[in-house]
Amino acid sequence: MGYPDTFEGFMVRDQEKWTEFHKQEFPPKKFQDRDIDIKIICCGVCGSDVHTINKGWGPAPMPLCVGHEVIGTAVKVGEKVTTVKVGDRVGVGAQIWSCMECKPCKTDNENYCPKKIGRNLMLFLFFRTRVLTILTTDTYGAPYPEEMGGVISQGGYSSHIRAHEYFTFKIPDGIPSEEAAPMMCAGLTVYSPLLRAGVGPGKQVAIVGEGGLGHFATMFAAAMGAEVSVLSTSADKEAAAKQLGAKNFILTDADSNWAKPWAFTFNFMLNTADAAHKFDMSTYLSTLAVNGEMHHVGLPDAPLPEIKAQTFAPNGCKMGGSHIGSRPEMFKMLQLVSEKKLKPMIETIPISEEGCATAVKGVHENTVRYRYTLVDYDKAFPNR
Repeated sequence: MGYPDTFEGFMVRDQEKWTEFHKQEFPPKKFQDRDIDIKIICCGVCGSDVHTINKGWGPAPMPLCVGHEVIGTAVKVGEKVTTVKVGDRVGVGAQIWSCMECKPCKTDNENYCPKKIGRNLMLFLFFRTRVLTILTTDTYGAPYPEEMGGVISQGGYSSHIRAHEYFTFKIPDGIPSEEAAPMMCAGLTVYSPLLRAGVGPGKQVAIVGEGGLGHFATMFAAAMGAEVSVLSTSADKEAAAKQLGAKNFILTDADSNWAKPWAFTFNFMLNTADAAHKFDMSTYLSTLAVNGEMHHVGLPDAPLPEIKAQTFAPNGCKMGGSHIGSRPEMFKMLQLVSEKKLKPMIETIPISEEGCATAVKGVHENTVRYRYTLVDYDKAFPNR
């Protein structure tokens, strides 16, 4: 049928064949008063996309169109929309809806809404195997309530996306679309905890992992005025880390005693690597200043290693984690990028069956430097 009745996307049909993408139509949610239809210009490729389609985070509804780092042009707005008009360049990230009524939603913490699409609603019950899995995705792979159409949300490897205005963000003119795209998830995911931790001048910040998330974290923490040290297992990433603002680059696999010179140093450590299940946590925690925090945004498929409560006692440290960020934090991040003229390191790939496959393989194999953005949507979707 085509837009506005159906959208078209590159979809995975089988998690056992997660690098095989097929172009097909799908139904969007019911259009409501505060919704915005967006013709997509480009979309970032996130590690979450890979974890979802390859079953790393469990079963997902198939067929599925992933992608939650969307930049596009508003082509239709609901009658109650006040923040966006037709023709605006906008972004959509990893959250597509929340209840707007609970305590988190009313305190600028809508990213922790217990009713948001995908957090508590996405249950798959396999009666024959008696396995119950909760899938924690938002913009794609989650069921809308019946009053919204009862369909599964689909992401940005597609011609269009339909989003609530609260989760749609106008993009400043000075930020190129292909660079803005990965900020919608990767950027916000690291900016939010840095902001909430009070990162700024006088603070010592460690970034664990210099990949898609980590390179944003390094760039933001430095731009916020902190002294930044990158902890990595990849010596070839040192030049990029320092170009992004890191003062120190620490190889954690070159010497088993790497942490000793850094004892009681870091006020805040942001782990962006999805390999924390392999960490010797006591070693990492020993580098924290008194009352320092190790904060996780890298989400591995495996559990964190076992740890005793006594491990936190020597420096009174703590450990935490977070989930994306809020609407106010998104705008603060975009303002920082615009004012400081920050430039993430992006590779672009034309969207197609082959292009999507190349991108998810590159993320899975950690060969991307440091984030992919799928582009050339007008060529892939000429009749929209």
